[in-house]
Amino acid sequence: MEAIRLLTNAVETFRARSVDGLIADKERCEALIEISMAMVTALTPFIGYDRAAEIAQESSDTGRTIRQILPRLESAPPKTKLERVPRPASMTCAR
Repeated sequence: MEAIRLLTNAVETFRARSVDGLIADKERCEALIEISMAMVTALTPFIGYDRAAEIAQESSDTGRTIRQILPRLESAPPKTKLERVPRPASMTCAR
């Protein structure tokens, strides 16, 4: 019981001193999602694993986002297919 009390106190102290008042920077979060290599995962069913890996590598090398690279590709799927690709917010628990 003592261990449970100590853990409870530790969690409450952490919450009060570290978590309360934190506000997410929405623009920064969106920017981080856009440069995330996970974004290319949603494209794999449309362009295949090898092509998706190439795009991910180019993004990593150039610092450009997947959305910036994709339109200039000759083998890019049509816009109608890309509209069905999940948006980042739908791939997370934060909606």
